Amino acid sequence: MTIPGPFILDQIFLVVFPYVSVIIFVLVSIRRYRREAFTFTSLSSQFLENQNHFWGLVPFHFGIITVLLGHLVGFLVPRELLAWNSHPIRLYILEGSALIAALLTLVGLTSILLRRLTDPKVRAVTSRADWVVLGSFVVQILSGLYVAVYHSWGSSWFAALAAPYLWSLVTLQPDISPVASLPWMVKVHMTSAWLMIAFAPFTRLVHILVVPNPYLWRKAQVVRWYTKWALRRGSA
Repeated sequence: MTIPGPFILDQIFLVVFPYVSVIIFVLVSIRRYRREAFTFTSLSSQFLENQNHFWGLVPFHFGIITVLLGHLVGFLVPRELLAWNSHPIRLYILEGSALIAALLTLVGLTSILLRRLTDPKVRAVTSRADWVVLGSFVVQILSGLYVAVYHSWGSSWFAALAAPYLWSLVTLQPDISPVASLPWMVKVHMTSAWLMIAFAPFTRLVHILVVPNPYLWRKAQVVRWYTKWALRRGSA
């Protein structure tokens, strides 16, 4: 049996798999929304336990959103990012901020994992898909931190190498030559991201497609809490 060479593996995981992932994401998301629109939710377990929920979800979301925005900037305006990084001080600030955001994400994810493992009520409502999602985040975050620590100045080489590769996929002219020579851990990080995209529509991650934007412009709502004091006052 012949083991596929590096070039063939790169073609499979960096060309074929990204397209398959996006196709699965789009088709399954549409099908799920048309048939089970009510399942487009994060299925929050906040009502079961809120204190540890807060200290896990808040740092996790702040961290992951910051990291994703950094990747998006590198993808959309790579030249401007490289120009920013041409000054060492600005490069240090950017890299340091990205590392802090990644660590914040890891802290939040650790809290989320501990909460689901130690709280009986939360563990009871945690599905196999939830564990797969959490495991995928572990791989993604740890591989990203490894790359940040051992392959420095990721913002620059992302803009110079990964951005052209990603744009080649967008324009349907895949070219892996910019990323073919990158370290294997970088490729693990990239493949893990495509895997999460493919798996997202089958899990609660699908809620990213229905971000509650109406909250930005809807009228203010009046919320009334019915406590014992309020009930006594109303009956007086």
